[in-house]
This record gives sequence, structure tokens and C-alpha cells, in this order.
Amino acid sequence: MATTYDAIVIGTGQSGPSLAERMAQAGMKVAVIERKRFGGTCVNTGCIPTKTLVASARAAHVARRAAEFGVRVGGKVAVAMKKVKARKDAIVAKSNRGVARWMRTTPNITVYKGHARFAGPSQVRVDGETLEAGKIFINVGGRATVPDMPGLADVPYLTNSGMMDVDFLPRHLVVVGGSYIGLEFGQMYRRFGSRVTIVERGDRLIKREDPEISDAVKKILEAEGIEVRLKAECLSVARRGQGVSVGVDCRRGARQVAGSHLLLAIGRVPNTDDLDLDKAGVETDKSGYIRVDDQLATSVPGIWALGDCNGRGAFTHTSYNDYEIVASNLLDGGSRRVTDRIPAYALYIDPPLGRAGMTEREARATGRKLLVGRLDMASVGRARERGETQGFMKLLVDAESQRILGAAMLGIEGDEVAQSVLGLMYADQPVSLIRRAMYVHPTVSEYLPSLVETLKPLE
Repeated sequence: MATTYDAIVIGTGQSGPSLAERMAQAGMKVAVIERKRFGGTCVNTGCIPTKTLVASARAAHVARRAAEFGVRVGGKVAVAMKKVKARKDAIVAKSNRGVARWMRTTPNITVYKGHARFAGPSQVRVDGETLEAGKIFINVGGRATVPDMPGLADVPYLTNSGMMDVDFLPRHLVVVGGSYIGLEFGQMYRRFGSRVTIVERGDRLIKREDPEISDAVKKILEAEGIEVRLKAECLSVARRGQGVSVGVDCRRGARQVAGSHLLLAIGRVPNTDDLDLDKAGVETDKSGYIRVDDQLATSVPGIWALGDCNGRGAFTHTSYNDYEIVASNLLDGGSRRVTDRIPAYALYIDPPLGRAGMTEREARATGRKLLVGRLDMASVGRARERGETQGFMKLLVDAESQRILGAAMLGIEGDEVAQSVLGLMYADQPVSLIRRAMYVHPTVSEYLPSLVETLKPLE
């Protein structure tokens, strides 16, 4: 006999809990299923813990530079990794417990702790119990990709999840993967005091970005003593004493990198392989992502997929926006769509990269006449005052409509500056509006008018 609900939410990442609460407030009887940790990736192994660790690493970095600011710090700066981890754990625990308490105390919500598997298009089994609902929402997130790399089965390795348990300083951390996760951990542990080598199969870091951004990020990391090995097209690993040897087969430098610890950061896969989606008829693509339409409905009526598992975004903010889309359409009579949103994200190395809209490559592909503007962070007063002049700001504009198509803000507070540009893009206002605005001094954003003044035709 199945227990009947109005809706079932599988997973408690960034979209599931908020959607469950909205439906419960609307008088619906809701079941929430979580098999492991409340809060999903962001709370437990993603944004919150990593940015907490980034903050500790930055504190160490600033302390080492104290003399530049006329500040004396006695002795060598030392990092107590157990305390760093304890601080991170405390912040994560508060968020994790908060989500669990939220779900368990909200009227009309029943929480099931266990592994959900579909038994049909409207039925889910969890720990021997069958639940049934006319609406089912999948919010199961993703996990780190573990590649089929020669020798990996014989070598201990870490992923972003495993790094959460590290309470010591690796002597030499070898990071395989030169994109967001790998770069953030690489810089973080270099600042903690580890020797760090980043190994990337491609010919540049963060390949989805424009080459000039990839080059600038590489220079920022190398300036802190991080070794970057590109074009590592024949990766392999093997034990080497108590550590690990990574075969890179690069065109330049040694063909082997010997380290004490290995971090795999080469991508993510969705947690959809053990949900028995076939029993419900839910379609996935070749990578396991659940196929959804522009309103996040799957191939089966009455089933939606939100967050990382649908392949329509890999960020906390895209997952939360998925909730907003579904809630609006189901409960508020809206007609919101995934394609309404403007791509936006950030890379949290220090200084950060804030992104809004298209890259230069994507803008060129539209065939439009383009304007491009660029301003070095060395021109920004706030950057000079803080002694952080690395990076630049870049703007892409449609020459005919004068609408902003994309922005890249690599530098101090670049993530926040990108937000202000994103607001103008959503308002669908011409770039000239920036010239007429009055910005607060001294900020980084006050240089946006100066950035607009540099606009010129893109060759």
C-alpha cells in the first residue's frame, strides 16, 4: 500500500527545500526525501565550505603581505589546519542543521531519510516504503567525476568532497584539472603553505573563458608560486613511495610530477544513475543528465528535474532559479522559462572573476557588430589602495542596439561588480545608462563609466 502525497521532492539541494516549503504553504501534502546530507553540495562540499576555506587562506596571504602595508607581524605566518577545518565544519554544520530543522518543522512536510528509487511514473520507494504523488521533483545534484585514468585504481586520491576531511597540510598537492574547482583549491592550499602543481589536459586554463582571461588567471596563480602544467594529454598515475606520481607527457618540462597528494577536479556527473529513472520513463542524455524542457519538465508528465542533475546549470544560483521558475509556473500562474535567465557565475580564486552574459567567442558567434571595452584594474583607485591591482574589466556591447552582451570582471570585487552589470542587462537598458549614473566613491563599480569610455569596434 502506497502512502499518497500531493508532491514528492527528492533531494534537499538549493531548489528542493524552497519548493517544498512553497507547496506546503499552499496547502499541499509534501514528502521530502534525503538520503545523505541536508543542504546538498553547496552546504556540505561546495560553496559554503570552500569559500570558508578560501577566507582562511586569504587571511594567511594578507598576513604574509603585512609589511607592504606598514604592519609588523612577529615571526613566520603559520596555518593551523585543524583549526581551519574546525571553523569550516562549524559553519557547515550550522547550515546543514538549519536545512534539516527547516524541513522537519514546516507544517505539511514529511521527511524521509533514505535512498529514493522510482517504482513507476508516480511512485517512489524509499527504505521499503512506497510513496505516491501526482507531482515529483528531482533535485539530487551531482558529484565529482572520477576518470578512467591508467593507474588510478592503485593510488589514493581526493575529490572536492574528500578535501572537506583534510585537516593537515599536504607537502605537495597535485591538482588534475585546470577549471573552477581545481584552481580554487590550488590557490587555497598554496596559501596554506603547500607546494601546488596544477595539471591541465588542455592548452590553457578554464577553457570556456576567453584566452586573455585564461592567461591572466595563469599569471595570478604563478605569481604565488603555483606550477601550471598544460597540454597534459597522456595522463596517468602511479604510487611513488608514500606519495603519487602523475604522468603528464607535456611538451615542456619533466614528464612526471611527483607529489604527496592527488586531487581530481576534472568535472561533475549527475547523481541520477541509481534512481531507477527507467522505471518511470524519465529520459536522460548520454552523460546522465535528465532531459528537461524550458520549464524544467521531464519527458514524463508530472515529473520535473531541478538543479545540477538537469544539465541546465551547475551553480547554486541556477538551482535556486530553477525553484523560482517551477514555483512561479505551478503556484503563481507564471510562464517563466530557463532561457529567460542570463548566464552568470564567478570563479573564486583571489582576486575573483565575475561573469555576466556571453564570452567574446559566444558574442562573435552571433554575427553581430560588436564593441569591446577594457580597463586594467591597475587604473582602479580601490585596487591600488588595497594593493591588489591584478586583472582587468571587459565589456562586450551590441554596436547597433547598444545593449550589453557580456562582461568579465577579473579583479578585486569582480564578482560584485558583475552583479551591477547583470542588473542593467536584465533591465534591457543601453550601455549609455552607465555614463549617466552616479556611483559611490571609492568603489570598483565607480569605474564602470570609465570602462564604457574605452568601447571600440571589435576587430
